[in-house]
Amino acid sequence: MKAVITVLGKDNVGILSKVSSACAEVGVNIVEVTQSVLQDMFAMIMLVEIDKSSVSFDTLSKNLDLVGQSTNTKIHIMHEDIFNSMHKI
Repeated sequence: MKAVITVLGKDNVGILSKVSSACAEVGVNIVEVTQSVLQDMFAMIMLVEIDKSSVSFDTLSKNLDLVGQSTNTKIHIMHEDIFNSMHKI
């Protein structure tokens, strides 16, 4: 199963590193990532595989919330199925 992680906030050093480390620590594989810095705003979208995660989806979400607090960003994770359903025309 896949999930979509979004990260938004003021740009600062190490955001990508901290988010990817939080994923790697629990066995979440990053499939695709795109990021942009718009003036001083950081925006990133990641597609990740969560099948082999060593923690529950809720725990992963809480872990990413902690990373968001430490990087002063807002991090949100959503199952790919829900993401796709929300964005169908």
